[in-house]
Amino acid sequence: MQNTIHTLKKGEKAIIKDFDIELIPLKLLEMGCLPGNLVELLQIAPFGDPLYLDINGSHVAIRVETAREIEVELIKNNL
Repeated sequence: MQNTIHTLKKGEKAIIKDFDIELIPLKLLEMGCLPGNLVELLQIAPFGDPLYLDINGSHVAIRVETAREIEVELIKNNL
């Protein structure tokens, strides 16, 4: 199974690996959602959408449908 931002649990950190650039909003790319950058799931909205993230120091909220398109690699030492 491929890990995506959508599969992260609250507090988990990961490195962005890959995504289809056509499916990601330009504003998200401008805010640092790029391969190689660190992402942490900070909070999940009460009904599960949107997800509140820290992406390389920028705090952003993204839709679950977008989060499912961004492949990540988990950082092993999540505490």
